[in-house]
Amino acid sequence: MLRLQKFLAQSGLGSRRYCEKLIKDRKITINGSIALLGAKVSEDDEVSYEGKRIILKVSELKVIMLNKPPGVLSSRKREKKIEIVFDFLPKTNDEPEWIAVGRLDINTSGLMLFTNDGTLAHQLMHPSYQIDREYLVRARGHFDERIRQNMLSGVKIEDQIYKFSDIVIGEKKSSNQWFTVCMLTGKNREVRKIFQSQDLQVSRLKRVRIGPIFLPSTLKEGTYLHLTESQIEQLKKYGKQ
Repeated sequence: MLRLQKFLAQSGLGSRRYCEKLIKDRKITINGSIALLGAKVSEDDEVSYEGKRIILKVSELKVIMLNKPPGVLSSRKREKKIEIVFDFLPKTNDEPEWIAVGRLDINTSGLMLFTNDGTLAHQLMHPSYQIDREYLVRARGHFDERIRQNMLSGVKIEDQIYKFSDIVIGEKKSSNQWFTVCMLTGKNREVRKIFQSQDLQVSRLKRVRIGPIFLPSTLKEGTYLHLTESQIEQLKKYGKQ
């Protein structure tokens, strides 16, 4: 028997965290009754989401990377005529749906990962796995060692501590300075908020790495690439180091 949230994640409904929310919101039923968090199910149980039966789909584990263009939403929900990241992914047909491993805000470009396995998606997004992310940042404003130390030690924003694990100062052109920054968390607009807290205005932001997976310079914006078996194994083991 499987825990309900794991069953839902493996069926491709979403990450385990998302599936737990669906259960808490009373949107999942087991054999016609509202499901409770922590319930276990077998292949003989009828599990449904909003009246539609969920079938556990067994499929080869897949992970793809997308070079997200700016101006594209990291969401399944479409707003007006704005493109969403799933518009750029291959069709799944009868296989589990693609699950986004984290998000990027609409103005940020670069590396996003997607998988057809909800358990892996949960692992890669969970803070306990400490998977670092690397970004290229172009910002305008005064920068010195004091600001660098603030960014590394942490700044309090909206009652939360935001910080980088590493900062490398890059090329400076006119009033624009390039940086490479790394962080172990993925809070909403975290990079932009840290720079803004130090009176630095971000004019370009691009994610170039998630754990051991780098965005290839040859991968054009709006295109995707399947990870190899070796890359997937590296990704699965990376957060456990």
